[in-house]
Amino acid sequence: MSTNVVTVHNVVNINIAVSCATMCADRPYHHGDLREQLLESAERALRDHGVEQLSLRRLAKELGVTHNAPSRHFRDKQALLDALALAGFRRLGDTFHKAVAAADIDFEDRFRVLARAYLDFALQNSALLTVMFARKHSQTAGAAMDEAVARAFAVPVTLTAEAQARGEVAEGDPLRIGWTVAIAMQGLASFVASGLVVPGDFDDLLDETVTRLMQGLRRRDAP
Repeated sequence: MSTNVVTVHNVVNINIAVSCATMCADRPYHHGDLREQLLESAERALRDHGVEQLSLRRLAKELGVTHNAPSRHFRDKQALLDALALAGFRRLGDTFHKAVAAADIDFEDRFRVLARAYLDFALQNSALLTVMFARKHSQTAGAAMDEAVARAFAVPVTLTAEAQARGEVAEGDPLRIGWTVAIAMQGLASFVASGLVVPGDFDDLLDETVTRLMQGLRRRDAP
């Protein structure tokens, strides 16, 4: 009798263990991928409802996890916004590098392609762009944020230095000139992202911006 009871007890325990293992394996939001799921959901919420409506508790409810589960990855809303901004700058850097890699060597052509890529990024990620540039980031964002920003905006600086070496652009600190180019692109992208520029004017305004800026950047003795 006792042997049968022990046997049944062991079988039940084994079944419970197997069921638990199966359920845990099927759960879509375990700790290993919850951070990425939170970022993806946060970006959708940001795009659909704006930054003011974004909250960790709402994201937890949407993902079907406990309300305190997101805090294991993001201390608070600011930490989540910092992570979104970091992801945005990394994506922007990838966009810039890919754009210039496919462009002609001429500085004006490469600048135009780069500006077009930035404009498209702004159109597709207007809410994210606001988080990236229009909000303060905590000090804990630190080195990773600095590195992502530097990588993205190293592209116009490098283009400037290369154009100077070919005699296309006037002499001067390539870092300052490159940042002038970046500021012009950011200003245009901000206007686009905020809806101040109507879609039909995008191309004309882009061409005008590039042409005017190139007039100031070219060497006076350049053909």
